[in-house]
Amino acid sequence: MGMTLSQKILAEHAGLKEVKAGQLINAKIDLALANDITAPVAIKEFKKTGFNKVADGEKIAFVMDHFAPNKDIKSAGQCKICREFANEQNIDNFFDVGKMGIEHALLPEQGLVGAGDLIIGADSHTCTYGALGAFSTGVGSTDMCAAMMSGECWFKVPSAIKFVLRGKPAKFICGKDIILHIIGLIGVDGALYKSMEFTGDGIKHLSVDDRFTICNMAIEAGAKNGIFPVDEIALEYMNNRFKREVKIHEADADAEYEKILEIDLSNLKPTVAFPHLPENTKTEWSETAIDQVIIGSCTNGRISDLRIAAEILRGRKVAKNVRAIIIPATNEIYLQAIREGLAEVFINAGAVISTPTCGPCLGGHMGILAENERAVSTTNRNFVGRMGHFSSEIYLASPYVAAASAVTGKLTSPEDLL
Repeated sequence: MGMTLSQKILAEHAGLKEVKAGQLINAKIDLALANDITAPVAIKEFKKTGFNKVADGEKIAFVMDHFAPNKDIKSAGQCKICREFANEQNIDNFFDVGKMGIEHALLPEQGLVGAGDLIIGADSHTCTYGALGAFSTGVGSTDMCAAMMSGECWFKVPSAIKFVLRGKPAKFICGKDIILHIIGLIGVDGALYKSMEFTGDGIKHLSVDDRFTICNMAIEAGAKNGIFPVDEIALEYMNNRFKREVKIHEADADAEYEKILEIDLSNLKPTVAFPHLPENTKTEWSETAIDQVIIGSCTNGRISDLRIAAEILRGRKVAKNVRAIIIPATNEIYLQAIREGLAEVFINAGAVISTPTCGPCLGGHMGILAENERAVSTTNRNFVGRMGHFSSEIYLASPYVAAASAVTGKLTSPEDLL
């Protein structure tokens, strides 16, 4: 039996001719990343082992993005631990205030992840990089520590589900709607410890940013990773950017999949995940008043997302009693938004723009919800208390829906503004 795309990458990095689902392997990694929450734990464990030198500083990245710029004394201390260790170990891929961004937007932008890579990250949304044909997955801080020491990590080879994407999405439909539709279809445990492999003629209609969004939320279906094949769109993104050799793998024709699901993209409608799980999706809803809109995060804080938000907000105003917060995912995206006049659109509409940060996504800062408040957000999780008070509610949506909702003050499809 042949191998899936993910299994091909794992086999190569393990130095094996083939691997099978369920097999335990050790494999060499191309990059291990952590942030201001998870890196200090890994660093503490590293020092407890007695090791005094990382295996390869060039294959480690620390990104200060969750509570940075530091929101309090504790977060300042977390970043200080990372900063001192990075200096001590000559870790060049250290991204702090002024150079930072949300890790899963920043690392592709910086050319540190790409096709054929095996990447681990002490952050569950590391699965984002599958958009470029990499096997990338989240791990715990202790596995991050082991990778820093050895340059390797252990893996249980996942089985796979194939999602065949057909057709062309309609206006106002983007990657967020696609992945929310899929999670609503299979559930938050529908791909538990499996690869979500996306194929089909519909892929050609998806931008790299759409693919980043889809792979980013693979973990919300319980998946080990999400992955797209490498095509001209992915190659164009990596050209003159990716710092290593592009390695293109393809699934074997006789690869084994636990399930094959076909999705007609042309039939999809704007989709929202209601509280308190990403699987609680709806395409029709009654009037739902909101207090806040967040457009940003590692899921939807890229330049295409900001362009979508500006398309809706241009010439309009944020509704009274609604707080609209725009968070560019990196400084380069922030600069591009300024160059294109998007920042002016947001400010004229009555929104505010934050420095790049994960911020409110995990209840960090820059937009915490009070008791019984509701937010429409382009983030990836809407668990109880995720963005603030345990009685608050989060409605996950695309930038189209989020921006439209900011204008009306209630959950709104962009089509309703036409």
